[in-house]
Amino acid sequence: MNKLSRLLLAPALFALAIPAAIAAPHASSTEAQGLLDRAVAELGKEGPTKAFAEFNDPKAGFAQKDLYVFVFNAKGVYEATGANPALVGTSAIDMTDAEGKLLVQAIIASVKDQPEGRVDYVWLNRADNRVEHKVSLVRRVGDHIVGVGYYKG
Repeated sequence: MNKLSRLLLAPALFALAIPAAIAAPHASSTEAQGLLDRAVAELGKEGPTKAFAEFNDPKAGFAQKDLYVFVFNAKGVYEATGANPALVGTSAIDMTDAEGKLLVQAIIASVKDQPEGRVDYVWLNRADNRVEHKVSLVRRVGDHIVGVGYYKG
């Protein structure tokens, strides 16, 4: 490779490396489990009205790194979501992941016969605009399904 080719190639390779280098670090599965445990405890302590308001408020401590709490009812209607509180009250029952999986239906099914579940899916990470594998840890609390999702890897 001649010197001119190396000079032209170097900036291109550097530009490709920048998005990966500046992408926000992913939270771990342990951090996701910890946030879910805190959210469930808060729901039990404060009740749905106050807890859901806290889950929707980015300054209330229920959002960290790329983690946030979401809550659905058994029909797939958002009761809280730290990702976009404007979705509260809307149905997500037919929402699909990037591969067409009926995500909310899978979340509901994962806790139908047991109190806790886990759902693997593929989701657009808005922090770096890449489609990535994600896991949501969910827990049924009365009539509510509380969850926190984390990106794998």
